[in-house]
Amino acid sequence: MILFPAIDLKDGQCVRLVKGEMDQATVYNADPADQALSFADAGFPWLHVVDLNGAFAGKAVNASAVDAILAAVGGRMKVQLGGGIRTLDDVARWLDAGIARVILGTIAVRDPDLVRAAAKAHPGRIVVGIDARGGKVAVEGWAETSTLDAVDLARRFEDAGVAAIVYTDIDRDGVLTGINWQATIALAQAISIPVIASGGLASMDDVERLMAPDAARLEGAISGRAIYDGRIDPLAALARLAGPGGLVSPC
Repeated sequence: MILFPAIDLKDGQCVRLVKGEMDQATVYNADPADQALSFADAGFPWLHVVDLNGAFAGKAVNASAVDAILAAVGGRMKVQLGGGIRTLDDVARWLDAGIARVILGTIAVRDPDLVRAAAKAHPGRIVVGIDARGGKVAVEGWAETSTLDAVDLARRFEDAGVAAIVYTDIDRDGVLTGINWQATIALAQAISIPVIASGGLASMDDVERLMAPDAARLEGAISGRAIYDGRIDPLAALARLAGPGGLVSPC
């Protein structure tokens, strides 16, 4: 079970949003590379990075910050990146730059064939990001909510060879109310693709919940604000997840 610390990039800084609202951003570190180093020093094997500006713009906006993160932690932890990645060239460029896995969100709705092509070209390195509000998929940096059900979208990629699904409950994101376990576990049980829980991880109780039998199908969970605010102790969390059935590192 993997705990992914999150770095969300807005205007070159490390921030956390509330329910995806860009005007409700709290800056936690003006130097994302420094923040990434602190996560590497804590012993996290993976880092989850999102270019928030890029998600809205449909192209990389915080590329220099991502490059700085890679330069700072290269070889010490794996980085998965999402936000504004819309083309096969975008995918290849980031993977060539040292990103371990690329997350495709909006394009998974707009052009699922592109996701399939990317997964075929880069086995084990493509993740589909499904962000949901009320169970319905949101796109374009969560600015638009579609009529597409999250489970239905995930099932479209069952045979595509994607490495994982990152499932975010937007209404839980950044508000520290706990993961939507019911929806997340239901998704994990409905598909064969590993699922990463995102949105709302709030405490060590949530870390403990990851070890419950019905959560065994999850690859892990992403945490942002709870780590920054000290509600989750990195060393204690990593030690717990390294226990029986614990910490794994996907290829």
